[in-house]
Amino acid sequence: MYGFTVNVSGGFDDTVERVTEALQQEGFGVLTEIDVKATLKKKLDLDRPAYKILGACNPKLANQALEAEPDIGLLLPCNVVVREADDGSVVVGFMDPAAVLGLVERPELHQLGEDVRARLERVRDALAT
Repeated sequence: MYGFTVNVSGGFDDTVERVTEALQQEGFGVLTEIDVKATLKKKLDLDRPAYKILGACNPKLANQALEAEPDIGLLLPCNVVVREADDGSVVVGFMDPAAVLGLVERPELHQLGEDVRARLERVRDALAT
């Protein structure tokens, strides 16, 4: 698996705010926000359910990864997806950094990936309550 998800109660925009706040509690900032729904509407005139990709980054942990492997930026930041499901519920998905950093065969990155995953799992758990 390359990620994990949680179904959350509440509206889409409120969930984006809650995700951003929960990420901040674990030391992450949101560097990028891609509104997939708006982009597909503008570029392809497609109507899709709400879907945002948040590029989350913990600067201290990102720096550790970059020091271990300069090209690790190809796998950063940690993407978090907030999307509206077909039934109108909201799903939050997290990229599994342990799986992604496992692509690089460096022991120090394996441990770092486990640490980042634990932080994102705490964000997931906070959203579930």
